[in-house]
Amino acid sequence: MAIKITDECINCGACEPECPNNAIYEASDDWKYSQGTNLKGTVIFPDGKEVNSDVSQEPVSDEFYFIVTDKCTECKGFHNEPQCAAVCPVDCCVPDDDHVETEEQLLAKKKFLHQE
Repeated sequence: MAIKITDECINCGACEPECPNNAIYEASDDWKYSQGTNLKGTVIFPDGKEVNSDVSQEPVSDEFYFIVTDKCTECKGFHNEPQCAAVCPVDCCVPDDDHVETEEQLLAKKKFLHQE
């Protein structure tokens, strides 16, 4: 499953540089699927979702850092544990029960994002 940042976030920013997929953004920041990935132009995710990776997307949160679910792989294929959770001083990077994925799905997403 993906990781989410709860409203207990203190906006310290420790998590953002740790994400190998560039899936973490500061509150109110627009974001793109192409940022921190090898995606370019229109792409179709393994789950069938079609997006233009170069188009700016609306922020997920205006109040605290957020994780883009479609880009979160729980650091599978990079690290042994989610790095955002490992560095968070208030333990607000937690599993997102609304976005459950198997390890196989997370590794496939990592491969897709980085076009290996």
